[in-house]
Amino acid sequence: MAQEAIAAQEGRSGETPSVPIAVFDFDGTVINAQSGTQFTKYLLLKHYIGPIIAFKVIWWGLRYTLHLPIDQDRVRFYLTDNLRAYSKAQVYAIMKDFHDTVLVRYYRQDALKQLKDCREDGCVCVLVSATFQGVADAAKDYAGFDAALATRMEWDAQGYLTGNVSGSVVEGAGKVTALEDWANEQFGQGGWHVEYAFGDHYTDKPMLSLAERPFAVDPGKTLKRAAEALGWPVLLWR
Repeated sequence: MAQEAIAAQEGRSGETPSVPIAVFDFDGTVINAQSGTQFTKYLLLKHYIGPIIAFKVIWWGLRYTLHLPIDQDRVRFYLTDNLRAYSKAQVYAIMKDFHDTVLVRYYRQDALKQLKDCREDGCVCVLVSATFQGVADAAKDYAGFDAALATRMEWDAQGYLTGNVSGSVVEGAGKVTALEDWANEQFGQGGWHVEYAFGDHYTDKPMLSLAERPFAVDPGKTLKRAAEALGWPVLLWR
């Protein structure tokens, strides 16, 4: 992918290329849903978690919506603690089934069209999300992203979940770090730039600020105010 993108840019300019990247948030942007809430319902219905854990996750989601202090690692522990008896392959299969049976109904057609337009514009298209990597991988394959950068969980030596996050949650400034690390590895430092960025939540502001063309998609009040102040276009995707 990296060599193809660089070659395409060289063919256009004949100069040292800067590969254009389009970055997309997932929850509330590409899909009209919160994957964490939907995953909680899925795990509850499939009896992977009980009602007490489901309530804790929903309470966490309410605090997130209200911009109250939250522990990003803790909610992921709640959701994966009962999955620690399953192998990595089994956990990823559960996440793929969740995506393919639940999340597919929430994709915004405008988002998929924008993804297609960005690819036709020569961009490498990257999904950057706080969701689990297994869910993001399924979304990447379904929608046609070039890469998916998401929150990775820690696995022990036997290949089972520890309940801890590996590294950092890909959220807020963490999205910028994840994208920069990935793009520098793929294209070299200074060999890329963010052409487009799309996000819906105020925590997406650092990622949007990287782009030459940032867009607030169906934004919450906080991001909408910031977008208006900064002159960022607001999109209403369906």
